[in-house]
Amino acid sequence: MDVVVGRVAKAHGITGELSVDVRTDSPELRFALGQKIQAKLRDGTSRSLTVSAARPHAGRLLVRFEEVLTRDVAESLRGTLLLGSTDDLPPTGDPDEFYDHELEGLTAELVDGTKLGTVKEILHGPGGELLVVIRDRGEALIPFVREIVPTVDVRGGRVVIDPPEGLLDAD
Repeated sequence: MDVVVGRVAKAHGITGELSVDVRTDSPELRFALGQKIQAKLRDGTSRSLTVSAARPHAGRLLVRFEEVLTRDVAESLRGTLLLGSTDDLPPTGDPDEFYDHELEGLTAELVDGTKLGTVKEILHGPGGELLVVIRDRGEALIPFVREIVPTVDVRGGRVVIDPPEGLLDAD
């Protein structure tokens, strides 16, 4: 399965370097020299890119690909999603740590077993992670902390939510 590891924000400079918003916890592995990355362009087409250099810069990663040699080509990649295989990921080694793709699609249920919805995605913000749960009445944002999400059962296909009073009332 492929997961998004980054998104091309814009071209940087005149030699084809790209400014990338990183969407992976292991950019040093995903954007290592020689690493092949599948690029899904805005028009829906895909192509393979090979990392020739990567360095951090202003909260983003500046990446060079062997196949992108000019600013014009770099500009054409603006908005491109960069994909990596989940098969390449090392085990987390921590039972309380999960990859986003492991949580997406899990059933969210309350402590009493009532189905709440389905985890759509995980938002990573400065205040922490939020589970985006799709419900019949729209989306609910659930802080991904042990006090509110006491159980994550990836094999069982569910997360258990114990919301504080009022958290789900705003839906």
